[in-house]
Amino acid sequence: MPLYLFATFISFIIHAVLIVPFINFLYRIKAQRADQKTKDAFNKSTPIFDKFNKHKAGTPVGGGLLIITVTLSLFLFVLFLFVSFNQPIRTNFPSIAGEILILLFTFMSFGLLGVYDDLTKMFFWRKKGHFGLRLRHKLILETVLGLVIGYWLYASLKIDIIHVPFLGVYHIGVFYILFAAFTIISFANAVNMTDGLDGLATGVLMIALTSFWIIAASIIDVPTSIFIAIWLGGLMAFLYFNIPPARIFLGDTGSLSFGASFAVVGLILGKAFTLPLIGGIFLVEISSSFIQLMSRRFRHKKAFAAAPYHLFLQQRGWEEPKIVMRFWLISILLSVFGLMLAFMK
Repeated sequence: MPLYLFATFISFIIHAVLIVPFINFLYRIKAQRADQKTKDAFNKSTPIFDKFNKHKAGTPVGGGLLIITVTLSLFLFVLFLFVSFNQPIRTNFPSIAGEILILLFTFMSFGLLGVYDDLTKMFFWRKKGHFGLRLRHKLILETVLGLVIGYWLYASLKIDIIHVPFLGVYHIGVFYILFAAFTIISFANAVNMTDGLDGLATGVLMIALTSFWIIAASIIDVPTSIFIAIWLGGLMAFLYFNIPPARIFLGDTGSLSFGASFAVVGLILGKAFTLPLIGGIFLVEISSSFIQLMSRRFRHKKAFAAAPYHLFLQQRGWEEPKIVMRFWLISILLSVFGLMLAFMK
């Protein structure tokens, strides 16, 4: 455990040193979704969102790119040190390389998808006539990536089980690929939807990841433990500049990558059942948006005044910091409950 804590500390220091120059760089290249001078809307098809976020116009987007780059570099460096000093990299799977590559691929591939979406929103949306990737195109790409990762988990790590506390372990065979893909896609979009208030998604993710870090360390899964430790250090440094009023946003680059990777960590640790508990805030956010979408499509009216749920609370008059802090507290409670179930047979 001291090694993992040291990795978190070093990751925090490196991210903290780099983030201010990175923010200045984003300002120089105008990596923003709206113009600060004209207060142009983020996305004119979402007037309620614009109403509460117009004052954030001009804040640079792209914090996720820094965290992805530094985290992956440090992760590979630490693994290199393990190999160089002949230290055992313990894992519970038949393929150490497979586990490492799955983590790397998920973090990078969904990050690249987010990069394209962010670039479209920042620079090309007026030319294309729509804000970012179209939903159906994004879902198609996410489905392909999810199926690839799901197959990799099944074929390389030989994972085909779901552990349900009190009921036992269920082998679902090849259907695990579809289950894993659905889980990954769901959490990628859930974190993306949660990333609507300063500090909300990052804070909740830190709390939830800490729970999985405890689980990973308890079963001595070295690759995943190191990955989470370094990732947490980056999130801590980012959160310092992301709490209200935010100086930088994650962007889809970070939210899609982090949501998918969060799901993969849960799947690797065999805690798919506790994912909806430990990541309960994300589940509420995406569920409210899904219900709203289905209601508008089939009932031709809204189920809520606004969605996702944090936007509904803003519409009801809740101030942004109150929503963020209370969601953090709820996330802590959900994580404690999820950890309790995770350690039950």
